[in-house]
Amino acid sequence: MDTRRLILVLIFTFSSFMLWENWQKYNQPKPAAEVANATAAGSAAPTPSASLQVGGVTAPAPVAAKAAASTEVFTVSTDLLKASISAQGGDLVQLELLKYKEHDDKDKNFVLFDAKHQYVAQSGLIGEGLPTHRSTFKRVAGPTELAEGSDELKVRLEAETANGIKVAKILTFKRASYVIDVSWEIANGSDKPFAPHAYFQLQRDDVAPAGETKMVSTFTGPAVYTDGEKYQKIDFGHITDNKAKFAKTADNGWLAMVQHYFVSAWLPKDKSPREFYMRKLDGANVFQAGLIVPLTEIAPGAKGETAVSLFAGPQEQSILKQLAPGLDLVVDYGWLTVVAAPIFWALQAIHGLVGNWGWAIVVLTIIIKAIFFPLSAASYKSMAKMRVLTPRLMQLKERFADDKQRLNQEMMKLYQTEKVNPLGGCLPIMIQIPVFIALYWVLLGAVEMRDAPWILWIKDLASADPYYILPVIMILSMIVQMKLNPTPPDPIQAKVMMAMPFIFGVMFLWFPAGLVLYWVVNNVLSIAQQWQITRMIETGGKAANDAKA
Repeated sequence: MDTRRLILVLIFTFSSFMLWENWQKYNQPKPAAEVANATAAGSAAPTPSASLQVGGVTAPAPVAAKAAASTEVFTVSTDLLKASISAQGGDLVQLELLKYKEHDDKDKNFVLFDAKHQYVAQSGLIGEGLPTHRSTFKRVAGPTELAEGSDELKVRLEAETANGIKVAKILTFKRASYVIDVSWEIANGSDKPFAPHAYFQLQRDDVAPAGETKMVSTFTGPAVYTDGEKYQKIDFGHITDNKAKFAKTADNGWLAMVQHYFVSAWLPKDKSPREFYMRKLDGANVFQAGLIVPLTEIAPGAKGETAVSLFAGPQEQSILKQLAPGLDLVVDYGWLTVVAAPIFWALQAIHGLVGNWGWAIVVLTIIIKAIFFPLSAASYKSMAKMRVLTPRLMQLKERFADDKQRLNQEMMKLYQTEKVNPLGGCLPIMIQIPVFIALYWVLLGAVEMRDAPWILWIKDLASADPYYILPVIMILSMIVQMKLNPTPPDPIQAKVMMAMPFIFGVMFLWFPAGLVLYWVVNNVLSIAQQWQITRMIETGGKAANDAKA
């Protein structure tokens, strides 16, 4: 009875967790056919609300310039990035991360911004005759590679405008950084004052990145953070249905586009007004999420400028925390953050000592197992006692096969006499489940595991075991655990329980190797602990029976 309920509790909890995750994934909008050109499908510049107008001067309606028939695209390189910039809008149309590899091809560098997902970073100005992300810019001659000994690389683009207004867009790349400063310089050569706005947006389709499966899926989509509303994730489907709920205006916060392991985020300076917006482009499942910032009124003959930083890189929590308040929340552990955050901190500390993420997982598993040793011991003692009582329970079942009520009464009497709680093995496991799920999310979401080797054939802890060795070991360990548990009295239930290791094993074939490694180590430790406790209980029971005889 105890074993059956224990295993069913574990199966139900884990299955419910996986079904809930997949239900969320299912309810996201389905991918549409890929749109060929990332920058061609562009909407006009966004319109700021009345609350964002500065000094009572209303920004005129935007006038988008037509894109040139053939647009120049040039590339700049730093020690961490290789970025392709289009003369149309000065958009970042491709961003290659030199320290990371593609999921499906380890010979190629990972590309964050790309045409496949129509993933680009765009910005422009809002005001009559001012350039937008659809306008054509002219690149000012300058270096395109970060020079040795230099800490930054500036790329300057200039646009022709009417009425004597001169506009320049400057992108500043920095050494050893995934932050790109995007700034606008405006010289008012007209005879009238005006108050323009600048907008900064991220464009992407709703297709999840490579490596996402039905069994292992994470959030892909835009997110907004403000001090008042905190971290808000927005489903693409809610944007399509105009049901997206997020902070619209604030004087703090940031906007991001999140996917597994990586993030891009616009980071305006704190205490400056901003307005957030999201929209779906017509005719395709392509979305834009951005923010608008106002510039102070620029008098005739005067200059104005504004700048917003763009982070585009890996979700390394230590870096994200330094860039902006709450930016580390893009590594999303959900409602288990309070448990998962200290677990990741411990994992990072152990890695600092052992120097390998695989061995760090092994050591962390041992530590967690030691912390829960008293609870596990209580569970295994209960199961061991039930194992000793199994022959007597079978006898009762045979004697009272036709009287269920009497059978239950005799079983309860036996439990009371032998001081055995049939549910004693369930409660300790239930207490540990949140920790196990939190650790699941830590290992699933940590970009540090990506391309991190362990030993021999495990070259990437974030990818599935290429030879399925760890899943097979996990299946074998679960079979051994089943053998140590008391056998269910019902033959059909016994067969179902024996099938469970294979069912779970098939599921784990596609899980990241780091997750399977944790389960294997945990199972091996559980087997050792359970075998020792079972041996002690059975030896003690045999001695007691001999003494009575």
